[in-house]
Amino acid sequence: MVDNRDATALPGWLDDLSNSGLAPLAGLAGALHEDQRAVAQGITTPYNSGVVEGRITDVKLQKRLMAGRAGVPLLRHRVVLIAHFRRRYADRPTVLPR
Repeated sequence: MVDNRDATALPGWLDDLSNSGLAPLAGLAGALHEDQRAVAQGITTPYNSGVVEGRITDVKLQKRLMAGRAGVPLLRHRVVLIAHFRRRYADRPTVLPR
């Protein structure tokens, strides 16, 4: 569905998950079914918030790593540095220099 950006099979897929007999899959199906229109929109649209979510994850990680040991200027510097490395090494997203 995601590769083809076609959400027509979504209701049947959610029903199959619900009837699978596996509690985690049935729970996932229930959660997705509650907001099925948004899920279908996410499947069919070419836009996503992946880059923004990645930046938020970077900020939260630095905040946790430096908790109580750094002020805002140092945290800002580290976040900007990570953003620079992500842009510089975009062709290798799993490798960040240490």
